[in-house]
Amino acid sequence: QVQLAESGGGSVQAGGSLRLSCARSGYIYGRVCMAWFRQGPGQEREGVAASTTGGDYTYTSYADSVKGRFTISQDNGKNTLYLQMNSLKPEDTAMYYCAARSADCRSPGPFMPSTYAYWGQGTQVTVSS
Repeated sequence: QVQLAESGGGSVQAGGSLRLSCARSGYIYGRVCMAWFRQGPGQEREGVAASTTGGDYTYTSYADSVKGRFTISQDNGKNTLYLQMNSLKPEDTAMYYCAARSADCRSPGPFMPSTYAYWGQGTQVTVSS
């Protein structure tokens, strides 16, 4: 019964910012990895950022292309996942998807779409120059 729903996408100029949100309904027991993926037209789906947050530690990982510009986070209740995107570039233009899996992000394949069982419908981000 786990469902994910993204929001916050839109059209911005290069250098601008957007904050994406992913609302989660239902509960995933145990250690969970939640991540943001993106896919441009005719492109492969690629991992952007991933996060595991538990009572004892927090782990985050970022694609090299977004390091220093994007920040992944979760609210205290872990019901919402965020992606703060700053200094946006035209190459960031893509459909952004929220995903979750019942495995720690440190487990193999945190940026492999096939390891994620739950997906949102996506939210479009368009960055113009």
